[in-house]
Amino acid sequence: MKKFAYKMENILEIKYQLEEQAKTSYGNARNALSKEEKKLDSLKKQQSEFYSELTDLIRSKIDLVKVNKYKEAINTYKTYIKQQENKVAIAKQKVESARQKLQEAMVERKTHEKLKEKALEDYILEYEEEQQKEIDEITSYRYTNLVQSKEGLNAG
Repeated sequence: MKKFAYKMENILEIKYQLEEQAKTSYGNARNALSKEEKKLDSLKKQQSEFYSELTDLIRSKIDLVKVNKYKEAINTYKTYIKQQENKVAIAKQKVESARQKLQEAMVERKTHEKLKEKALEDYILEYEEEQQKEIDEITSYRYTNLVQSKEGLNAG
Protein backbone atom coordinates (compact mmCIF):
# COMPACT_ATOMS: atom_id res chain seq x y z
CA MET A 1 0.00 0.00 0.00
CA LYS A 2 1.16 3.53 -0.68
CA LYS A 3 2.72 5.75 1.98
CA PHE A 4 0.43 8.11 3.93
CA ALA A 5 0.49 11.64 2.52
CA TYR A 6 -1.58 14.36 4.12
CA LYS A 7 -3.15 16.42 1.33
CA MET A 8 -2.98 19.69 3.26
CA GLU A 9 0.55 19.26 4.67
CA ASN A 10 1.65 22.49 2.98
CA ILE A 11 -1.19 24.38 4.68
CA LEU A 12 -0.18 22.90 8.05
CA GLU A 13 3.40 24.05 7.44
CA ILE A 14 2.12 27.55 6.66
CA LYS A 15 0.12 27.49 9.91
CA TYR A 16 3.30 26.59 11.80
CA GLN A 17 5.09 29.51 10.15
CA LEU A 18 2.22 31.90 10.92
CA GLU A 19 2.24 30.80 14.53
CA GLU A 20 5.99 31.40 14.76
CA GLN A 21 5.54 34.88 13.24
CA ALA A 22 2.76 35.61 15.75
CA LYS A 23 5.02 34.45 18.60
CA THR A 24 7.78 36.76 17.37
CA SER A 25 5.36 39.65 17.03
CA TYR A 26 3.99 39.01 20.52
CA GLY A 27 7.52 38.90 21.96
CA ASN A 28 8.41 42.17 20.23
CA ALA A 29 5.24 43.82 21.56
CA ARG A 30 6.03 42.58 25.09
CA ASN A 31 9.58 43.98 24.80
CA ALA A 32 8.25 47.34 23.61
CA LEU A 33 5.78 47.43 26.50
CA SER A 34 8.54 46.62 28.96
CA LYS A 35 10.68 49.44 27.53
CA GLU A 36 7.83 51.96 27.78
CA GLU A 37 7.06 50.88 31.35
CA LYS A 38 10.72 51.34 32.30
CA LYS A 39 10.68 54.84 30.82
CA LEU A 40 7.54 55.61 32.79
CA ASP A 41 9.12 54.34 36.01
CA SER A 42 12.21 56.44 35.33
CA LEU A 43 10.11 59.56 34.77
CA LYS A 44 8.16 58.95 37.95
CA LYS A 45 11.39 58.45 39.88
CA GLN A 46 12.81 61.70 38.52
CA GLN A 47 9.60 63.52 39.38
CA SER A 48 9.77 62.11 42.89
CA GLU A 49 13.33 63.36 43.22
CA PHE A 50 12.17 66.83 42.15
CA TYR A 51 9.43 66.71 44.79
CA SER A 52 12.01 65.72 47.37
CA GLU A 53 14.32 68.55 46.32
CA LEU A 54 11.43 71.01 46.37
CA THR A 55 10.44 69.87 49.83
CA ASP A 56 14.02 70.29 51.03
CA LEU A 57 14.18 73.77 49.49
CA ILE A 58 10.94 74.81 51.12
CA ARG A 59 12.12 73.57 54.51
CA SER A 60 15.45 75.29 54.24
CA LYS A 61 16.06 78.90 53.48
CA ILE A 62 13.61 79.87 50.81
CA ASP A 63 15.20 80.44 47.42
CA LEU A 64 12.29 81.51 45.22
CA VAL A 65 14.15 80.99 41.95
CA LYS A 66 14.98 77.38 42.78
CA VAL A 67 11.47 76.72 44.11
CA ASN A 68 9.94 77.98 40.86
CA LYS A 69 12.48 76.01 38.86
CA TYR A 70 11.53 72.80 40.64
CA LYS A 71 7.81 73.51 40.35
CA GLU A 72 8.24 73.97 36.60
CA ALA A 73 10.29 70.80 36.42
CA ILE A 74 7.57 68.90 38.29
CA ASN A 75 4.88 70.23 35.97
CA THR A 76 7.00 69.32 32.96
CA TYR A 77 7.45 65.81 34.31
CA LYS A 78 3.72 65.51 34.92
CA THR A 79 3.27 66.15 31.20
CA TYR A 80 6.03 63.65 30.32
CA ILE A 81 4.45 61.07 32.60
CA LYS A 82 1.02 61.51 31.00
CA GLN A 83 2.56 61.13 27.56
CA GLN A 84 4.47 58.07 28.69
CA GLU A 85 1.35 56.57 30.27
CA ASN A 86 -0.35 56.98 26.88
CA LYS A 87 2.58 55.20 25.21
CA VAL A 88 2.34 52.40 27.78
CA ALA A 89 -1.41 52.09 27.12
CA ILE A 90 -0.76 51.90 23.36
CA ALA A 91 1.97 49.31 23.91
CA LYS A 92 -0.44 47.27 26.06
CA GLN A 93 -3.01 47.37 23.26
CA LYS A 94 -0.37 46.15 20.82
CA VAL A 95 0.57 43.34 23.18
CA GLU A 96 -3.08 42.31 23.49
CA SER A 97 -3.52 42.44 19.71
CA ALA A 98 -0.39 40.35 19.19
CA ARG A 99 -1.56 37.89 21.87
CA GLN A 100 -4.92 37.49 20.11
CA LYS A 101 -3.21 36.93 16.75
CA LEU A 102 -0.94 34.35 18.36
CA GLN A 103 -3.93 32.62 19.89
CA GLU A 104 -5.73 32.57 16.52
CA ALA A 105 -2.64 31.16 14.81
CA MET A 106 -2.36 28.45 17.45
CA VAL A 107 -6.04 27.53 17.05
CA GLU A 108 -5.68 27.31 13.27
CA ARG A 109 -2.55 25.17 13.59
CA LYS A 110 -4.25 22.85 16.07
CA THR A 111 -7.28 22.58 13.78
CA HIS A 112 -5.07 21.51 10.89
CA GLU A 113 -3.20 19.08 13.12
CA LYS A 114 -6.55 17.52 14.08
CA LEU A 115 -7.50 17.32 10.39
CA LYS A 116 -4.19 15.60 9.70
CA GLU A 117 -4.79 13.14 12.55
CA LYS A 118 -8.27 12.41 11.21
CA ALA A 119 -6.89 11.89 7.71
CA LEU A 120 -4.31 9.47 9.13
CA GLU A 121 -7.01 7.57 11.02
CA ASP A 122 -9.09 7.35 7.84
CA TYR A 123 -6.02 6.15 5.94
CA ILE A 124 -5.34 3.46 8.54
CA LEU A 125 -8.97 2.30 8.45
CA GLU A 126 -8.89 2.18 4.66
CA TYR A 127 -5.63 0.24 4.77
CA GLU A 128 -7.05 -2.24 7.29
CA GLU A 129 -10.17 -2.67 5.16
CA GLU A 130 -8.02 -3.40 2.10
CA GLN A 131 -5.98 -5.90 4.10
CA GLN A 132 -9.15 -7.59 5.32
CA LYS A 133 -10.48 -7.67 1.76
CA GLU A 134 -7.27 -9.31 0.55
CA ILE A 135 -7.43 -11.85 3.38
CA ASP A 136 -11.06 -12.61 2.51
CA GLU A 137 -10.14 -13.06 -1.14
CA ILE A 138 -7.28 -15.40 -0.27
CA THR A 139 -9.51 -17.38 2.09
CA SER A 140 -12.26 -17.57 -0.50
CA TYR A 141 -9.79 -18.69 -3.15
CA ARG A 142 -8.33 -21.39 -0.89
CA TYR A 143 -11.76 -22.56 0.14
CA THR A 144 -12.88 -22.75 -3.49
CA ASN A 145 -9.75 -24.73 -4.43
CA LEU A 146 -10.26 -27.03 -1.42
CA VAL A 147 -13.92 -27.66 -2.35
CA GLN A 148 -12.98 -28.27 -5.97
CA SER A 149 -10.21 -30.66 -4.90
CA LYS A 150 -12.63 -32.62 -2.69
CA GLU A 151 -15.22 -32.75 -5.48
CA GLY A 152 -12.54 -34.00 -7.84
CA LEU A 153 -11.54 -36.69 -5.35
CA ASN A 154 -15.15 -37.65 -4.69
CA ALA A 155 -15.91 -37.79 -8.41
CA GLY A 156 -12.88 -39.90 -9.14
